[in-house]
Amino acid sequence: MTGQRTAQRTAQPTAPPAPAGPAAETPAVPRFYRVASRREDTADTVTLELTEPAQPVPAFAPGQFAMLTAFGVGEVPISVSGLGDSGGGRARRLEHTLRAVGAVTRALHAAPPGSLIGVRGPFGTGWDVASAAGRDIVIVAGGIGLAPLRPVVLSALADRSRYGRIVLLAGARTPGDLLYAGELERWSRDGVEVAVTVDRADSAWSGEVGLVTALIEPAGLAPGNSVAFVCGPDIMMRFTADALAARGLPASRIRVSLERNMRCGAGWCGHCQLGPLLVCRDGPVVSYDRAAPLMRVREL
Repeated sequence: MTGQRTAQRTAQPTAPPAPAGPAAETPAVPRFYRVASRREDTADTVTLELTEPAQPVPAFAPGQFAMLTAFGVGEVPISVSGLGDSGGGRARRLEHTLRAVGAVTRALHAAPPGSLIGVRGPFGTGWDVASAAGRDIVIVAGGIGLAPLRPVVLSALADRSRYGRIVLLAGARTPGDLLYAGELERWSRDGVEVAVTVDRADSAWSGEVGLVTALIEPAGLAPGNSVAFVCGPDIMMRFTADALAARGLPASRIRVSLERNMRCGAGWCGHCQLGPLLVCRDGPVVSYDRAAPLMRVREL
């Protein structure tokens, strides 16, 4: 599942009063967060840092998502792309990287520092990075799919001695669409093996051109000792996972993040059903041995 979900739901025309008491903790009621900072990553993509000064942020895990509300416009599911510690070991900052593609995401994209955004969550399953301890970590991202994978990189670097190689293979449409260019350079200096490719180069690009799957063989992976984390468009994830499996990586150790039409985020409405799964509840992160037969059925 990419950093940005496809569903966008019409909300009430004005922001409701801030909830208090037990109702504030229900998954159906958004909590009020303030935009602390806004960073433009590409021409149509921003990273919003959100804070909730009154109380600690609920414990989001890498791979989970939140339902973000642009009051007066609607609600959309967006993966967490970063967590911040405000002291005392409790996170009170959330980071969400989103692309302006519809009415809700355009409104969130334009939200200035100081404005209020509604947040529901955390929802869904996480990447479970810790379960890869003792193994190599292979991260393959397509486009904005790098956003929900960013916490995997940060988690692995924060506890570097627990893991073997950290390999990051990233693809983008053009050099201008590549997310976190500065961070990619910093991660490389910190020991992450970074390889990048684009679909279409410009005159200044001297790197690889082509599909991200072409980066797998040169990476020299050790399939018997690796765990893979894959996120991007469905077709990219399927071809990537198949390529990794063809090299001997068990499908049970390939994790993909599914993207489907989400409305409630809590498994109530059924809009995100994918075969036997409700993606908002049973996903978005699913091992490829479970996801493969579902992803091969068109329009399921």
